[in-house]
Amino acid sequence: MMDTKSLHILWTNDNKHTSQLMVISYATTCMVNHLWERITVIIWGAPVYLVAEDQFIQEQIKVAQNIGVKFSACISCARQFGVVEKLESHGIEVVPWVVPFTNLLKNGDPLLYV
Repeated sequence: MMDTKSLHILWTNDNKHTSQLMVISYATTCMVNHLWERITVIIWGAPVYLVAEDQFIQEQIKVAQNIGVKFSACISCARQFGVVEKLESHGIEVVPWVVPFTNLLKNGDPLLYV
């Protein structure tokens, strides 16, 4: 059954400006304005390294987390970049995403790709 109260944002672009000005900004603005009840940002691919290493992005994520945005990273990607512990130290869940992501697609749940 489709979940129309939750938005998942698939973050695959490791461009710092896109990450800040689109992914994090959109998620934060939507939560502040109560446009979605729940927002989960799925960090998949190269952005796991950007998040683990970039202090400014980490600070922006912390702001978003403080207003309710959830961040979750692909464990396979985090392992390949060697950043599992760094992500977890910033309150980011690190889990397998293949099956849950496939279920999101099959259910037609709201999903934004960046």
